[in-house]
Amino acid sequence: MCGLTGVLCASQNNDIIKVVTKMNSLLVHRGPDDEGVWSDGNIGLGHRRLSVLDLSISGSQPMHSECERYVMVYNGEIYNHLDIRKKLSDKLKITWKGHSDTETILAAIKYWGLDKTLNISNGMFALALWDKRERCLSLARDRIGEKPLYWGWAGKDIIFGSELKALRAHPNCPRDICKKALLQYLRFMYVPAPRSIHTGIYKLEPGTILSIKDFPPPKQPDKPISPGEDYYNLSIRRYWNLNEEFEIGTSNLINDENEAISATEKFLTKAVKRQMISDVPLGAFLSGGVDSSTIVALMQAQSSRPIKTFTIGFEDANFDESYHASKVAKHLGTDHNEMIITDAEALKIIPDLPWLYDEPFADYSQIPTHLICKAARKHVTVALSGDGGDEMFGGYNRYILGPKLWKNLSYLSPLMRNFVARLAQAIPENSWNKLEKLYNKIRTGDKGISYLGNKIHRFGERMHLINNLEDLHRNMSSAWIEPEKIINDFQTEPTSIINKVSIHALNDPVMGMIIKDMQSYLPDDILCKVDRAAMGISLETRCPFLDKDVIDLVTRLPAKMKIRDNTGKWVLRQVLNKYVPSEIIDRPKKGFTPPIGVWLRGPLRDWAEDLLSIKRLEDDGLFKSKIIREIWTEHLSGRRDWSLPLWTILIFQDWNKAQ
Repeated sequence: MCGLTGVLCASQNNDIIKVVTKMNSLLVHRGPDDEGVWSDGNIGLGHRRLSVLDLSISGSQPMHSECERYVMVYNGEIYNHLDIRKKLSDKLKITWKGHSDTETILAAIKYWGLDKTLNISNGMFALALWDKRERCLSLARDRIGEKPLYWGWAGKDIIFGSELKALRAHPNCPRDICKKALLQYLRFMYVPAPRSIHTGIYKLEPGTILSIKDFPPPKQPDKPISPGEDYYNLSIRRYWNLNEEFEIGTSNLINDENEAISATEKFLTKAVKRQMISDVPLGAFLSGGVDSSTIVALMQAQSSRPIKTFTIGFEDANFDESYHASKVAKHLGTDHNEMIITDAEALKIIPDLPWLYDEPFADYSQIPTHLICKAARKHVTVALSGDGGDEMFGGYNRYILGPKLWKNLSYLSPLMRNFVARLAQAIPENSWNKLEKLYNKIRTGDKGISYLGNKIHRFGERMHLINNLEDLHRNMSSAWIEPEKIINDFQTEPTSIINKVSIHALNDPVMGMIIKDMQSYLPDDILCKVDRAAMGISLETRCPFLDKDVIDLVTRLPAKMKIRDNTGKWVLRQVLNKYVPSEIIDRPKKGFTPPIGVWLRGPLRDWAEDLLSIKRLEDDGLFKSKIIREIWTEHLSGRRDWSLPLWTILIFQDWNKAQ
């Protein structure tokens, strides 16, 4: 795993090496083992290396192709690169210098071209490729978006890199805040691609290639450039399309249960085996849930010695689930490492969040995620995770409750909906939580519920905005339901909805929600969270659920193979049950969540009060202080848990202060 940077100048620049070197220096954490900078006229490429495969100098970057036509900087792992290398060796006489996947990709690009090479590559990556003959720069990102890649304008130059902090090292990198991106952030708790928090700087969308011939366009566009669109000599194209993959998959569905279970185990086992290849120590995160337990079980089944597993728990027993991981580890016989963190240890991470994430990012499981990465990094350089399992196999409650809720709501008149909403909010959260405890005592296994009071109150206040299942899915995924109401001078219509696929256009609404989450929530929240938390301390993470063959399989699994009897991940559970008894796994889904609401009333109160003070809010001039102060006061009173929307404001304010 590595970091990359670069500049494509509007004209020849004698200072390009100096600029790229400075950009590169801000990515040492992504690649502490080696660095390299290359330039030629108006193009400069930089690379920081974390050595995982081929630790020798043969794997150093920027790397030139054997024919010297191409120069590339690359971040990621291609798990099938040895298969690709064999195919090339069978066709061509190649003298390989080392055994890195970087060298394999360059040889494949020479023979097949960039698009085909990326199509046959199974892995995670972001890359920048300079074609000396055509004088063309190409930027590309993996299918799902495991590896980040930012790009945009810095004056007349095009800049790009793995993290925003590297781009900001360019003297002309814009720093003004994009209010459309801010609106999206407040709603979703992250900034969805293609925007970034800065005007004129973008995230390259997963599964796409951006190409620029010779020089940057003469001027910046007024809006993000969409795949399939040309802008002067700049274009973005898709080499892989998730919607099309699902269309192909649904024409060849697996409706037989035994076939679905067998195929899921087969392809996941192969994915895990591929991702266990490493020249450095390797382990896995283990939370004790279905996803991570499945990955660990398949790892251990293919290992001759106990694999290293890592989990963290909270000192507060109400939020600690580490004992579930311990049960799984004991059953599988792993070399388990458990770290119980105190509130004080968790709180120490918060001042580092603006640096780690570069732009506002408010998924507060970022705190324990970074802590488990730090714990793992003491023992290993690579860790496998269960990320992607929820999105791929239908693990979120919204997939189960969403269609049912909308079916019931659709029968109610707007007047009746408002009445039900007011009634739901009239009952205090604590009373709903007492009902939750009673319900969970009656129901067994994973059919229990958690955080009932907060969920009902959040749903009640959003009910008037729900006119279809698409509205319901969006609101169930939102922190602020109408963020434009708290932004000062917001003149543009709220265009924050991610319309990459319409749930209504699909026969199966559950699959529609899954595809939407795979297109945005997965890459821009889940994978961003893990990448920054891990690479901030030079740890490589890998996600077997996002293997190309596993994705192909998932497109062929109908909703009934994912959700059954009000329980998600049905087919995955059948696989896991072969390795771990269900009674060890089954429990209400809680997630990797620290007690932010409690902390804001306690040890974080002074920090929050400073960031939410009327003076700070009004000096910044972005937010309407009256609304924010009202919910802050209500949160402190304990009448309502406003931790989620408050956390988005706090993280933004803290990030903005650090700029």
